[in-house]
Amino acid sequence: MKTQINFKSINQLAVPATISGIAEPLLSITDTAIVGNIPVNGLESLAAAGIVGSFLSMLIWVLGQTRSSISAIISQYLGAGKLKEVENLPAQAIFFNVSLSVVILLSTVFFIEDIFRLFEAKGKILELCVSYYAIRVWGFPLTLFTFAIFGIFRGLQNTFYPMIIALIGAVLNVILDFILVYGIEGWIPAMYLEGAAWASLISQAVMALSVFILLLKKTTIRLRLTFPLNKEINRLIVMSLNLFVRALALNAALIIAVREATALGDKYIGAHTIAINLWLFAAFFIDGYGAAGNSMGGKLLGAKDYDGLWKLAKKIIQYGLIVSVVIMLTGFVFYYSIGKLFSNETVVLETFYSIFFIMILGLPMNTLAFVYDGLFKGLGEMKYLRNVLLAATFLGFIPALYLGKFLGWGFYAIWIAFAVWMAIRGFSLVWKFRRKFRPLVQNL
Repeated sequence: MKTQINFKSINQLAVPATISGIAEPLLSITDTAIVGNIPVNGLESLAAAGIVGSFLSMLIWVLGQTRSSISAIISQYLGAGKLKEVENLPAQAIFFNVSLSVVILLSTVFFIEDIFRLFEAKGKILELCVSYYAIRVWGFPLTLFTFAIFGIFRGLQNTFYPMIIALIGAVLNVILDFILVYGIEGWIPAMYLEGAAWASLISQAVMALSVFILLLKKTTIRLRLTFPLNKEINRLIVMSLNLFVRALALNAALIIAVREATALGDKYIGAHTIAINLWLFAAFFIDGYGAAGNSMGGKLLGAKDYDGLWKLAKKIIQYGLIVSVVIMLTGFVFYYSIGKLFSNETVVLETFYSIFFIMILGLPMNTLAFVYDGLFKGLGEMKYLRNVLLAATFLGFIPALYLGKFLGWGFYAIWIAFAVWMAIRGFSLVWKFRRKFRPLVQNL
């Protein structure tokens, strides 16, 4: 049956994907807002949460790329009517991915203080980083497992079940944050930053178990490891490795930004923690249309429906830009109110307000990058995505950041560099899509 490309079909995927996509940044934002208001060592706790959150996000994004590879292959086989041929592929991919994550997890435990010193953490901040990470890190394999199964559902054109799981995790995390961070008098002692870590870990465990049960009950795909290896395992590995390199380049930019903000002083890393969490929240909000492009694009490519693919690209970018404009207006209307949700430290808020407008103005450019990024993943164009991120990071972000630093722009340099980074990513993807697929379209 021909895939319908219209407002309803796109938003049936995009809206649930948006809700499920913001689960991880929402967990981080919740931690940031609650931790930033801790009455004891609040500023140091906020800085530690930001540093650890950045490091864990790097690990998750680097190793979580299997999700996109699984989604691309499954959606393409679904479009071609050959889904049976890849039903044993997800189990093989998840097994190797989660096994690798456990090895990495165990290896970081012995060097964790040295790792956080690379972020310029020291004194009380370093001490809090270590205690926070020691708990939160165990949720790392659980998150990778959850993301991989989300990829299976996305490939099957189903973003509803991941949305349900994401909502369960987000609501549970908020409830546990309040209980464990501040405590319940006479019942549970206040655990402060460690309480936030336990809240995240428990939520991640519940999400992993819930999504596994849904997969068993609602699909024909089983996670029994079987041999021989699926014929598509080599393509999946190559795609994942390209995304692995891409994620390293992406996280190089994020980590350098955290390091430079930390080096500027406590108020700067506190402000940067708030800003980057809001940036990621907006990114995943817009990325719902990228997820729709991912699912539908792969299916259309598998069916060789290039007219539908061109139409899909035009519509998802239009809808994404509308969402980004709404977010922009919200940001400007509630400019000062938003900051107060995350901290009661005046110096942190003043620093955050000084760069918040740069983040808001960059949202339309982010939309181009995130929406086409999702579409390209569904099309299996992982090599080009890798090259774009390498160029954007090492020829755009890093030179812009250190030029700004040399010119004395301070904290502004970090967020101007982010704007340059996203511009290169967005325009490169638009150019490539038009160049490759426009000649294949019959009815422009």
